[in-house]
Amino acid sequence: MSDTATAEGGKLTHRQILTVLSGLMLGMFLAALDQTIVSSAMKTIADELHGLSLQAWATTAYLITATLSTPLYGKLSDLYGRKPMYLTAISLFLVGSLASGMAGSMYELAAFRAFQGLGAGGLMSLALAIITDITAPRERSRYQGYFMAVFGISSVAGPVVGGFFAGIDSFAGVTGWRWVFLVNVPIALAALVVVSKVLNIPHTRVEQKVDYWGAVALTAGLVPLLIVAEQGREWGWGSAGSIAMYIVGGLGVLAFIWQERRMGDAALLPLRLFGRPVFRTATMVTVIQGVGMFGAMMSLPLYLQIVKGATPTQAGLQMLPLTVGIMSASMLSGQVISRTGRYKAFAVAGLGLMSAALFALSAIGVDTPMAVVMAIAFVIGLGLGSSMQTLQLAATNDVPARDIGVATSSATFFRQIGGTAGTAVFMSILFGTVGDRIAAAVRSAAASPSYAAALAANPGGMKFDINDTSSLAKLDPALARPILEGFASSMSTVFTVGGIVLAAGFALVWLLKENPLAEKSALEQRADETRELAFAH
Repeated sequence: MSDTATAEGGKLTHRQILTVLSGLMLGMFLAALDQTIVSSAMKTIADELHGLSLQAWATTAYLITATLSTPLYGKLSDLYGRKPMYLTAISLFLVGSLASGMAGSMYELAAFRAFQGLGAGGLMSLALAIITDITAPRERSRYQGYFMAVFGISSVAGPVVGGFFAGIDSFAGVTGWRWVFLVNVPIALAALVVVSKVLNIPHTRVEQKVDYWGAVALTAGLVPLLIVAEQGREWGWGSAGSIAMYIVGGLGVLAFIWQERRMGDAALLPLRLFGRPVFRTATMVTVIQGVGMFGAMMSLPLYLQIVKGATPTQAGLQMLPLTVGIMSASMLSGQVISRTGRYKAFAVAGLGLMSAALFALSAIGVDTPMAVVMAIAFVIGLGLGSSMQTLQLAATNDVPARDIGVATSSATFFRQIGGTAGTAVFMSILFGTVGDRIAAAVRSAAASPSYAAALAANPGGMKFDINDTSSLAKLDPALARPILEGFASSMSTVFTVGGIVLAAGFALVWLLKENPLAEKSALEQRADETRELAFAH
């Protein structure tokens, strides 16, 4: 029997859990790092592949396959076991990363990123499902803090590493930007070796059909909606193409609900789980948190880069307080929950802190000191570290052991849906208002002698493309000022809306019922059920 073989009754020792955790963290780091490392380098990649107008598709393709495969991994891992599905996810991600690093056009990159997303869908959700399998809810938050640390570190490391590779011509004889994808290869290979060696936990097979028609209906529902979420700003939200996407997506969602109702327990996302008040409330708050969280984490680096003039690498480092906040709060809340068994207060406080921090961000402007911005980022991190793992804990503590995989993947799935919607809405608000705000700021500045003098000294100096903010650095500071004020004003609106969304989540999370945390892991519960069945026969 291996080092991670289960002890009597399915219980693992602390050392065995940490050994399994080492493999899971490598897999999670792959998924979390990829989201941020690619975004900071995408403009350079698009320029190199002569496809700037197509760059959104490389992101959209990855997002679609990662989101759609998440619930499928949860269900298949309940049926066939966590280890084979986790190894499959890492392998698909590895091949997709290697192919993406060799792409010769934006069309190829979009196709390879879609393949990579098929693996990414299992990396995050299965890691959480496995830790849910091997730890009791009462002690789980201690270990989930490690995952939050991975999430936080990747949010800083991604822009720094992505900015570095995007900024160099070549590294080890390979074009710099290609390393944004190729850097995944050694990490994925290490993850495959570690997971193959240490992830040896028993699996109790559930005899059920796989809900393939549910997967088809979910694809028909989500693909159009995800596409319009990413492309709607460019197409126009009321354009014929967008409306067609709404209709097709809506029909697909209705077909999915009908199919899930028909499949009962074998459904991809069993609807009976939403009949459980704690699971339902935790999931609703998770969606709202996803909207606000991703909105803030996409908008704040934009503020740092556009208004404060930071490079992607510098912006990544300036987000360090956010990471410190996440790690501090997740570790502290994990220890307290483990000792007391009480968790609701952390979910409430986390949503409250995030909402307050976004309202505080709505007051920042061009001249706001960096110390203030970084202090607010720290508070966002505290809120995120307190609430994100707590909501996951509440949801999985409320379901039977046999549903752990599907419940965990559901939480990840709905957070991604919220994040996609949040990013689309906030970016639309930003770019939908910034033109008018800049025009108003320019009109206001035109009356000042310094602006008139700068304009006279720089004929044609106001040539500025909103889609290429790099030209701001070349402008006379007096001419750039109203543009920066326009961006800051629009971002203030974005943060205000984000604060309102999270305030709604804060109000809703008070309805979360605090069930006692189970003292046994899902593995132990399943072992007990097996013994009871054997005894009954």
